[in-house]
Amino acid sequence: MKAGSLSMLVLGASGLAHAQSSLTIFGVIDASVSHYANKSEDRNAATFTSPFYVNQGSVTASRTALANSAYNNSRLGFRGTEDLGGGLAAGFWLESPITNDDGATGLSTFTRRSTLSLMGEFGELRLGRDYTPTFWSDAVFDPFGAVGVGANLISSASLFNPTGGAGGFGGNPNYMRASNSVAYFLPPALGGIYGQFMYALHENNSYAPGSATPPGVNPVTGQVNPGAVASARAGRYVGGRLGYLRGPLDIAVSYGSSIAADSYFAGTTDDVRTANLGASYDFGVAKLFGELTRMRRERDEVVAPLIPVPDSEFVGYLIGVTVPIGPGLIRASYARVKYDMNGNSPVPDPKATKFSIGYVHNLSRRTALYANFAQIRNSNGAAVTVGGPAFVSAGVFTPRTSTGYDFGIRHAF
Repeated sequence: MKAGSLSMLVLGASGLAHAQSSLTIFGVIDASVSHYANKSEDRNAATFTSPFYVNQGSVTASRTALANSAYNNSRLGFRGTEDLGGGLAAGFWLESPITNDDGATGLSTFTRRSTLSLMGEFGELRLGRDYTPTFWSDAVFDPFGAVGVGANLISSASLFNPTGGAGGFGGNPNYMRASNSVAYFLPPALGGIYGQFMYALHENNSYAPGSATPPGVNPVTGQVNPGAVASARAGRYVGGRLGYLRGPLDIAVSYGSSIAADSYFAGTTDDVRTANLGASYDFGVAKLFGELTRMRRERDEVVAPLIPVPDSEFVGYLIGVTVPIGPGLIRASYARVKYDMNGNSPVPDPKATKFSIGYVHNLSRRTALYANFAQIRNSNGAAVTVGGPAFVSAGVFTPRTSTGYDFGIRHAF
């Protein structure tokens, strides 16, 4: 930064500096050359009698890109605290995603985190947009931190909706982060016990009596559809996480409920419920990780229909390890997920497995070089990728393998 620009920044922030006990500007710039290859196959057998059929083989959609956030998510943030006296403090945190490969995304939003907090011996009350309690285990108990081609398969599966439609699994809008949230964090001095609890408001309009609720609006045309249904609570999230961190052991359990769809007129509420258990143990020569997750979409109906809508769910697990070698770190993981569509799909339940391996070489405390490799094997219609283009799935082709690598550099400040 030029001296003149720095002086202007200091002068412009002087009023804020008097009110803040601390003000920190921080960030990460992460750049990589990444390659993705997603292969689909014709799984049908060739026939030489009527009807005659020749197997179509395979087709691969691939991409090589100068990418970002393959080791740590690129970001720019501002955080600060003010000492209010009597053990109380106020704090804020504003964090923006950055796409440093093209410069197109920067300080236009603070969608990574935007919170205001009140802290004291009682713990922390945090308001705004933040990670959900149920997401934390996907990142903390994954050697790859749920980013890059090696990212947690459970995380990728949570973002994939096998029945189509918007949102992640089951249409969940709050898998990773929730907006409009009120969260409480336990104080740190509890002998290793930690925890957080979150309630995110849906901020939709409510009507009394409920019969006054207007019909829905077509999201494409914007026109009112008299026969449509109106969502009243879609987007609400409630969840919590409780853990124990002492010495080399870290273990946590979490549970959350996110409303994906809600209709007064139809008398239905679709709820995506997530439960997970994760743990890690650092032996010094190696650190082991493990996670078990169950995510389920259920429909609650006021009047039981003649043909109920089946629930759907997936169960996944991950085991991983990191091994320090001098200034470097070897990372590896294996994960598996299986979808249970409960009759929603005419084919056997989709499933996927993933193997990831990588190496990080720390040039300094803030700068590192890294390399990752990962492959996912899909079956029965699962279409989870390590990144890049979507599978070719038209006609006879079925998603099969997704392979990728990252070679990059990360600098933190």
